[in-house]
Amino acid sequence: MADAPPGSWPADAVGGGGTPARTVTLTDLLRVPLHRIRLVGAVAAFGFLAALGYVFLMPGAVTASAVVAVRPVVTDAFTPSGAAADRAVNMNVESGIATGTEVVQRLAAEGRDQRDVRDALEVEVPTGGQILRFSYTDRSTDDAVRNANLAAQTYLDVRRAMYEKQRAEMLKRYDESILDVEKQRDALQRRIAGAKDGSLDAAIAELGGTNNQLTQLKSSRTEIAAVDVNPGWITQSAENVLVSSSGHILLYVLAGLLGGALLGVVLAYAWESADRRVRSVHDGRDVTGLPLLGTVRGRRVRGRRKAVDADIRYAAMAIAERVREPARVALLTTREDQTAITAGLAVALAATGRDVYVADDSGRLDQLRAAVLADREQLPAAANPARPFVPKPRAADSASGTDATEPIPTRRPSPYPVGSFPSGDPDATMTLPRASLSPASNDMNMVGNSAEKVTVGAGGVRFGTWRQRTATGVVLFNAPPSEADERGVAAARQGTAVVVVEQDRTRQVDLRRLTERLLAAGVTPLGFVLTRSGRG
Repeated sequence: MADAPPGSWPADAVGGGGTPARTVTLTDLLRVPLHRIRLVGAVAAFGFLAALGYVFLMPGAVTASAVVAVRPVVTDAFTPSGAAADRAVNMNVESGIATGTEVVQRLAAEGRDQRDVRDALEVEVPTGGQILRFSYTDRSTDDAVRNANLAAQTYLDVRRAMYEKQRAEMLKRYDESILDVEKQRDALQRRIAGAKDGSLDAAIAELGGTNNQLTQLKSSRTEIAAVDVNPGWITQSAENVLVSSSGHILLYVLAGLLGGALLGVVLAYAWESADRRVRSVHDGRDVTGLPLLGTVRGRRVRGRRKAVDADIRYAAMAIAERVREPARVALLTTREDQTAITAGLAVALAATGRDVYVADDSGRLDQLRAAVLADREQLPAAANPARPFVPKPRAADSASGTDATEPIPTRRPSPYPVGSFPSGDPDATMTLPRASLSPASNDMNMVGNSAEKVTVGAGGVRFGTWRQRTATGVVLFNAPPSEADERGVAAARQGTAVVVVEQDRTRQVDLRRLTERLLAAGVTPLGFVLTRSGRG
């Protein structure tokens, strides 16, 4: 018993060179998250629920704003004392005072932490203007409005206190100067009263100068005392109707959903790097180094997954071209169940006139038989004897008026085997069946022929175990998963093997290990069949 040589199939060794590097496309990059869509969807749903929980369980933050117009402190508010005195305000300094310690301490007087107050308070300075915008963010609308107005008023109070302190210091200095000048005037007056003619004129002239100096000091003091120390006004107070939400619910929800999806894609790639699966024909070729015998797609028929008949027939043609009868072919998988593929290949091979023996040692014979019977029903009526071909009745003869359909005579089969028909001649020679020279082969033939045969097309399918296999025809061994049982590889040593790979389920490390085991055992596999249904 020998199998056909590999022929012209380009079967490279596992991991061998010579194969050109394949270009990675955008489809290859999207294949991983698409096939890990459950993980991506679960993480995206978690992010979505987390965002919803944050929005509905955490109180929303609101922001209230108050606007303060800053004015320079001059002697006359309507007549500036210097050039551009109305713009002589350093807004950077004013912004620093507005967020200074005194304002923060005033806001934190109700028991709040100063760090929280600094984080919630924000002061904006528009470019080229003398306006301070106080914004305060809080969980409550009333608290946000109250704190925004309080911050603005506190800034004005602090700035007014600074100006008043400065004015008080200046007035104090003027008062001291005026007091000293008045003392000098009193001394001059006493000296004039006791002065003689020669020194009287000089004392009177000195008294006049002192009076002029006193008049100027009092005039300057009056101007300083009349200065308006108001640093500005609150032009817009914070109100409840002007409060704006600092966060948008829809934005948070979308951020949670997109962030979860992005994290899911990253986890999908991480999981794929640790658990690589066969995603395409290229992956199968790269891992096994074997040629592709066929790609079997799947479709759902009456609630169950079924392989496409045309794909099964093409795979059977590829297998039949590479083997010679008698042949023993073991269908191997790593961890999956290839029962549906085995039944489909058996039907496709038997339909062309071959005798196929399906062997199984894992208790799946009933499942195989049911799958073969179901696949046989899908064969065309011309190739399925179980579905009798009913000829189309001919039209009645228009001239005679009789039916033109004639019955086809059927021949009754002879009850006697070929060569054993009894003869009336006593000297006739009787032909006896030839005995096999190999007892083991004869025993397998007897057991295999005694098995129940299912007629499929021009051939037939029988079922049994591997030990009861026949020595003729095509033997398909529905091997158990190779990761748990070595009988499939052992059976392949007596013939050949076909590796069945399930897309998106077969792990690359398991498939590579199976190929290495076959090569180490001296088995040259015919190739691999890729199933796209996920379940055969």
